[in-house]
Amino acid sequence: MSYDGIVTNGVVKELNSIILNGRIDKIYQPEKDEIIIQIYNNGFNYKLLISASSTYPRLYLTEKTYKNPINAPTFCMLLRKNLQGMRIIAIEQYLLDRVIILTVTGKDELGFTAQKQIIVEIMGKHSNIILIDKNSKKIIDAIKRVNKDMSRVREILPGLEYHFPPINNKIDPRKIDINDFKEIVRTNDQNLRIDKFFYYNFLGFSPLISREICVLSNIIIDRTLLSLTEIEIIRLFDAFVSILNKINNNELKPVANIENDGKINYFYIFPLIQFDQNKNIYFDQISKLLDFIYFKMDKDDRLKQKSSSIRKIIENRIEKLNSKLTKLYEELSESMERDKYKIYADLIQSNIHNIPNGSSNVELNNFYDPDQNKITIPLDVKLSPAANAQRYYKKYAKLKSASTILNEQIEEAKKEVYYLESVIFSLDLINEFEELEEIKEELTNLGYIKKITHKQKRDTTNQTKPLHYVSSDGYDIYVGKNNVQNEFLTTKFAKKDDLWLHAKNIPGSHVIVKSKNSDFPETTIFEAAYLAALHSRNQHESKIQVDYTRKLFVKKPKNSKYGFVNYDNYKTLTIDLKEYKPNNLRKIE
Repeated sequence: MSYDGIVTNGVVKELNSIILNGRIDKIYQPEKDEIIIQIYNNGFNYKLLISASSTYPRLYLTEKTYKNPINAPTFCMLLRKNLQGMRIIAIEQYLLDRVIILTVTGKDELGFTAQKQIIVEIMGKHSNIILIDKNSKKIIDAIKRVNKDMSRVREILPGLEYHFPPINNKIDPRKIDINDFKEIVRTNDQNLRIDKFFYYNFLGFSPLISREICVLSNIIIDRTLLSLTEIEIIRLFDAFVSILNKINNNELKPVANIENDGKINYFYIFPLIQFDQNKNIYFDQISKLLDFIYFKMDKDDRLKQKSSSIRKIIENRIEKLNSKLTKLYEELSESMERDKYKIYADLIQSNIHNIPNGSSNVELNNFYDPDQNKITIPLDVKLSPAANAQRYYKKYAKLKSASTILNEQIEEAKKEVYYLESVIFSLDLINEFEELEEIKEELTNLGYIKKITHKQKRDTTNQTKPLHYVSSDGYDIYVGKNNVQNEFLTTKFAKKDDLWLHAKNIPGSHVIVKSKNSDFPETTIFEAAYLAALHSRNQHESKIQVDYTRKLFVKKPKNSKYGFVNYDNYKTLTIDLKEYKPNNLRKIE
């Protein structure tokens, strides 16, 4: 991930082409460190999102809708007072740093022409949004005030003069030639890694683009400056210049590189050859790229935070169940030795007149095992021989009965662990808040989560939908993402002739292939099995077994938990997720 100085440069150029000379109509502050400025220009309304978030600082045009607080925060009111109705007359970048200056002009409260500047510093935990008077350079206020106790280097407080963040001796890369480059290489620490050399020395360069220069130069990134030959230094410079030329010539092609599971490898304003080009998704505007990326990352983070409490409840329950299972197995192991106590009782009963009262043990011939001539039987000295025999008979009967109960309890505990593991798996698949609510409701109904009586009931008219694919042969395939969806697919959606698939003996999604009143093609079966394997707990393993059968042979046991079924008349095939990649399987959005 990298919103570096180069991306900032592209954003500034794009904003100049879209909102320059636009009028500021409205200002909102949906989060404590985030503002939205609505701008009217050339007959269109635009929303400029500016965030000083420590995690995701950013600036771009957004098409998303954000919920605003009923009462506007103080900084928002200040911006409205100073900026509303003004026009944006300049959008600039400070050097090639992650600092953007928006200059606005208009009439102040007394009717005089005034110019203000919004300075956006995109710098991790030090990010800020600062409003200053352009002529005096005095700070009017900032979304994050910084006093001397917070920073000895640079205070950001109303009334102080604004100074740009220090660049720490970094060089604007657009102003050097090959001789300058060689000199910088020569005067640096010779043990410095090559990739670090770029982002240590040049403004705007991130580790991501520094690695790209090394790849373009065909030079290993972890080599040191000392190891470079003259020719290799020239190759690095040529790659360095090729990156700068893309910026200078506006050769921009906003791109995100995304895995099949949704993981974002990188985003940038032009493609990077260090990644698989087949996973590139292109956008026609940088703002659209950033809007997609940051909305997804922000939503993923919030989903992760909201689901963490549920995950903890489930994991604690699984831990308790596993402890219970350990004890149950120990008791079962003891119960399996029950026949020993019946033998003790029978031998005592057969020799009852030969055993003196008050004995602590007795050695008797074991007629059940001719090879074991003698057996020593412990006795309770307080009981008569007959009472000792009865004690062992009772212990035998109790353990015999316990064995049946223990096996039932073990089976129930194993089913519950399996179910809870399927819930954990479902939490890994969610990408919508409504899906999380479905899981919470499911767990609440089953008593795992305490029901909140005053909470408004969830609107169930807008249920989340399973994933939908179309096979190479044109068959519709549906994949459940949680137990509620699995339950719906298998018990309500699927017809008796549809194909049902599930990863063998592990938590995973129910997969349904809709029938066309004919035999299912082998390619479609393999593609559906691939989806069942991919959406299972063992998705990171290579080979996964998948069972499949007609829906006719899938039954839901009475009073069983969500998504739990039994099935027979099935076949099994093995999917190798590393080898098998269906090329013509289409996902329907």
